[in-house]
This record gives sequence, structure tokens and C-alpha cells, in this order.
Amino acid sequence: MKDPFVLAGKEYQSRLIVGTGKYKDFAENKRAVEASGAEIVTVAVRRVNITDSGKENLLDYIDPKKYTILPNTAGCYTADDAVRTCRLARAAGVGNLVKLEVIGDERTLFPDVPATIEAAKILVKEGFIVLPYILDDPVTCKKLEDIGCAAVMPLAAPIGSGLGIRNPYNLRIILEHSRVPVIVDAGVGTASDAAVALEMGCDAVLMNTAIAGAKDPILMAEAMKLGVEAGRKAFLAGRMPKKLYATASSPLDGMIE
Repeated sequence: MKDPFVLAGKEYQSRLIVGTGKYKDFAENKRAVEASGAEIVTVAVRRVNITDSGKENLLDYIDPKKYTILPNTAGCYTADDAVRTCRLARAAGVGNLVKLEVIGDERTLFPDVPATIEAAKILVKEGFIVLPYILDDPVTCKKLEDIGCAAVMPLAAPIGSGLGIRNPYNLRIILEHSRVPVIVDAGVGTASDAAVALEMGCDAVLMNTAIAGAKDPILMAEAMKLGVEAGRKAFLAGRMPKKLYATASSPLDGMIE
């Protein structure tokens, strides 16, 4: 079945985007990425080395010729810092595709909405392909789409919480009104959470801690791959309607008396 995930004009077979933090080493990270089947790998520019070839570099393990590297601005608390980080990644030759994060609160890691919008405007003007991490707020998602962001990335739950989708109703509104891909970002804990996101019609899901923080990250990466695939197929298949009362599975016509 040909059902590509299209992001900024490029087709991907996988709808799973994975991160590169919290692994015991780059080698384990590589094995997890391979098991996940992901084609897009996000990297925190401030925390993981992809810019200094003189030191151990993640790109020695995650081949940018095989994977799309998605630099992100994790750890940035102002629009200026986020913009500067994106410029650094582009100068290092990583490209124009960026995940924009501007954190507004250290405890919850919720995004700073005004600062995210401010940074998005600057980055879009400078030719970046911007994927903003944002609250599950339909109004903000629409504003970011109108600015020119290539996708919107509403959270399912706080970063690293593993709580799964806490507000499916807001996500449904975002999906109903969005003309760009909707990628659930943050809060996924296990494969069933990923499946739910895809069953709802989300275009993709991004995760890091759910895989890296598992007892067996490689096995969890494989589970997430299967969860995403099952969720997408269920969405395309169209689930049966929910009913309050039972309906016989077998027809009553032609029953032997």
C-alpha cells in the first residue's frame, strides 16, 4: 500500500520520528533508530554534538545520507536563542528543516507561545522549514500555520511524562482545521499511545524518552514502529461506529428453526 508521509514536499515511508537523547551511548542510539524504521531523526543542537567534527559526533553513527536530520532547539528559553541555534545548525550544513522549541517553564517544559510565534516568523522569513513544538491549542496551531510553518507539533502530554494523549478533543479540532501535517510531539509512553495518535488521523508522531527510557530501548523502538503502522492502517480502514447496545455478529436471516 502506497501511503507516504509527505513533509515539506518530501515523501517518507515511516510516520515515526525519533530523538537522540538519553541513550547510554551513540551506538545504542543507532540500534534504536534502525529498529524503529524512522527516516527522520531529531537532534538537540545544544546537547548532542553534530557541529564539531573534531569530537565524537552523532553523525558518525546516524548517517545524514540515509536519514533526514532534524535539528531542534531544545533548551532554548528565548526566541533569540532558538533562532541562533537554528542558524548554527544550518551553518554546520545540516539544512533548513528545524524543529522549533522555545520553553516557557522549567518544571513542565511547556512551550512559550508568544516566543515560539516570534521565532517562527523570523525563521520562516529566513527560509527555514519550521516545525514548531506547541501546546495542543487549535488557535495557536492555526496562527503558526498561517505564518508559514510546514507542520504543527502539538504535545500529547508534558515532555518525558509518558502520559499519552491527555486531550484528544483539542487534537481533533486541530486536525479538522489544519492544512499542514499534524505531528504529535511529546508525552507518548508506549506503543498504544502512538497507535491512538495515528488512529485519530495525526500524520506522524515524534518521541524520544518513550524509547530511550524503556528497559529495552531496541525492543521498544520496534514496538513503536508497529504501533504507528497499526494506527495508520486503522485510520485508513475506518473504524466501526460505537454503539451502546450489542449487535449480532452473524445475520439472523436463514437461521435453522
